[in-house]
Amino acid sequence: MSKLAVNGGYPIRTAKFPHYKVINNEELESVSQIIRTGILSKFLGSWQEDFYGGPKIRELESYWSSYFGSKHAIAVNSCTSGLYCAIGAAGIGPGDEVVVSPYTMSASATSIIIFNGVPVFADIENDYFCLDPQDIENKITPRAKAIVVVDIFGLPYNADKINEIAKKHNLIVIEDCAQAPGAKYQNKYAGTLGDIGVYSLNYHKHIHSGEGGIVVTDNDEYAEKIRLIRNHAEAVVENKGAKNLVNMIGFNFRMTEIEAAISIEQLKKLSDLNNIRINNIMYLENKLKDIPFLALPKIRENASHAYYFHAIKFDEKIVGVHRNKYIEAVKAELPLTELRESEGVNIGCGYVKPLYLQPIYQEQVAYGSKGCPFKCPLYEGEPNYKAGICPTTEEMHNDLLITHELFRPGFKQSDLDDVADAFHKVWENITELKE
Repeated sequence: MSKLAVNGGYPIRTAKFPHYKVINNEELESVSQIIRTGILSKFLGSWQEDFYGGPKIRELESYWSSYFGSKHAIAVNSCTSGLYCAIGAAGIGPGDEVVVSPYTMSASATSIIIFNGVPVFADIENDYFCLDPQDIENKITPRAKAIVVVDIFGLPYNADKINEIAKKHNLIVIEDCAQAPGAKYQNKYAGTLGDIGVYSLNYHKHIHSGEGGIVVTDNDEYAEKIRLIRNHAEAVVENKGAKNLVNMIGFNFRMTEIEAAISIEQLKKLSDLNNIRINNIMYLENKLKDIPFLALPKIRENASHAYYFHAIKFDEKIVGVHRNKYIEAVKAELPLTELRESEGVNIGCGYVKPLYLQPIYQEQVAYGSKGCPFKCPLYEGEPNYKAGICPTTEEMHNDLLITHELFRPGFKQSDLDDVADAFHKVWENITELKE
């Protein structure tokens, strides 16, 4: 092939990749019906009939519950809000610890801090990138009250082992399923594997309503607490007759009728949209499988993958070039994506910086200037957020992992061919990067 684009050659492609568009006439018609009624929300923050929201909210919650097989589904305005509700419903408070992944969106951990709990970061699995059960055991102390597991990149966590650990230590399992709706483990949907599960309806997720989230649980008490936290709990508990006031400080995490209407139509498409992702990944991996320094993602036994990201491991020892240099060259061969031009080419070295290396943990300052909750008088532990506490996470982020989303619905085989050709072109001209 010709000279690498990173060195001044012609790129594989200049035309932009197609944007991720899964909103169509079904959503338009459903939203139009809502607008014609003039009722865009029916939530009221007081104890009366509309405390639980309007007809579309309730329809969405019923449909979601039926689809995923959960007793309760509660609509909120974001997955972040849903995580806040879940942590609050679990009774987390000052002095408590919650074990969580360091390789996830920041809200998986800050949801713990919101209720003055202290995040304790456990390492991830080398093959699947979810929380490592063995390191969870290593990080549990008598102060631990819950585990926040993350179905990272679209693969469910090791529910058998982690749920067993949770049962052994009397811990609540909260499942962050933002990236894996429709994936399964042991023939059970991701999001329903723990005590409380949280889904995302953000605009770049599998299905979306712009913003939004859903919390699921089979526990009646958790469900009612989640509904209260969602909608001004402190103003409602007296008239409702609630006796347990732990974490009954409410928020406004209410979803609108328009978002609910869109979400219903989106959920109808979930299976088809996931099948497109799976088929595109299968096609792309067939094109990439002969590149010797790329290890394509594994799928846990008895699990299915929803492929939010395609996570590939890179072996510098085989190729003789660091991952970052290789990916810089691959990105130079490929174009931006429509409507996401400001993000650059959608391929990354690693995923997110390990959370414990963020300033909030390094400086241990969150509420006020006195270091709460990390230095709260009610907290008897000593947080450890030093570099090196999760070596697998750091190795993945610094050296090994490649993540990309150049396979989503909207990508045709010709688009996937261009992605594969970019990886191959750089491999075939790797000596250019060594010189």
